[in-house]
Order: sequence, then structure tokens, then C-alpha cells
Amino acid sequence: MAHSVRRHLRLEIDDYDATIRRWIPGYEVMLSAAADAVAAIRPEHVVDLGAGTGGLSEALLERPEIGMVELLDVDDEMMARARARLERFGDRVRFTMRSYDAPFEPCDAFTASLALHHIPTLEAKAALFARAFAALRPGGVLVNADCNMPADEEGRAPLYRHWADHQMSHGISEEVAYAHFTEWAGEDTYLPLDDEIAALRAIGFEAERVWNDGPIGVTVARKA
Repeated sequence: MAHSVRRHLRLEIDDYDATIRRWIPGYEVMLSAAADAVAAIRPEHVVDLGAGTGGLSEALLERPEIGMVELLDVDDEMMARARARLERFGDRVRFTMRSYDAPFEPCDAFTASLALHHIPTLEAKAALFARAFAALRPGGVLVNADCNMPADEEGRAPLYRHWADHQMSHGISEEVAYAHFTEWAGEDTYLPLDDEIAALRAIGFEAERVWNDGPIGVTVARKA
């Protein structure tokens, strides 16, 4: 079954962009940090993995240093929203209905925003990292904006507390905030950051976390 944001988050697509800001700490800053990291290499072709409604793609396209952005997704409702959102960018944007499990064509940068946590294991995520590394031109980057959690409960607890506090500051009750985490765990896997960084470096990337707000962060992996 293809991934459906409507089914997974029990959320109307028209409400996604407003609601995600209530759910995710530092969402706007996260997108900006990711787009800045990509713009720094002045890429001609960026592939946005699991692009959704096009929030990160829009931030990328607003940087004049970035050429064309290709959105990959399998959720036709989200992609329709992205098409309308990004129409103003004309031929600088391309839409591809395809999973990021398929082989990649050569490009200058890969990005992802709150998408790769749908990959359930470190081994499967490392396989995607390796395919991205092979497709990237020299000097290219993989920029991933996502959630990571430590393996131990002691390390996870304060990060979930921070995440819940953000939701509560937007009018969501503590009970509902923690219920979100339980519900999302049905499809989301938040791997330890150290494990992801190690997997990226083992493939050949130079990788580091460049920004975070609690468990939400931006990791930049560079192909030398």
C-alpha cells in the first residue's frame, strides 16, 4: 500500500501545512537551515525525497543559487497540493510520482524533510544513503531534516518532553501530545543520530548535524 499522509496522520491535506507547525518544533527554521545548506553548493539539480506538499521544495526554490528542484513522492494528494503551491516557479520545478526506493539518476543534491523516518531500519536507511551517494556528483550533498531519538529511554524522555511542550504551546493538551507519539510510532522510526551519522560516514560521506530543536534536526552529508 502506498504511503498516505491522510491515513497516517488522520489529517486533511488542506490542513497539513498549518498543523505541521503546531506539531514540529522549529519547523520554519528547520526548512530554512536545510535550504541554506543546499544553496551553499549552488546545485543545478536537487531531488526532494518524499516531498509532500512542497514545503522544503518551496524553501529551496526561493534560493536563487539553486537551479531545478525535482519532487519525488507517492502520495498523489500531497503532490497535487505541491503542484499548486509551486506553480509560480515554472520550469524550475519537476514532479515525479515515484518511491525513493527506486534507482536515482545523477544529481547535485538530495533533500528530505520529515520523510526518511518512514524507513523502518538502519540497514534500509543505509541502503538509501548508499544509492544517494552513488548518484551524487562530486561535491554534492544529502540534506536530511528529521527526528532522531537515542536508543535508551533515559535519553529519549527529555526530548519527548521538549516535543510535547512545543505542542502544548500551540494549544494541544499534554495527553494528546503524548498520544501523537504513540500513534505515529505505527509508521515512524526515529533512529539514534549517532547511528545515522556513522552509517553516512561508513558509505563515504562527510556528515554532521548542523541544526536542531530538541529531537528535530538537520543533518548535512557531503560527497567529497
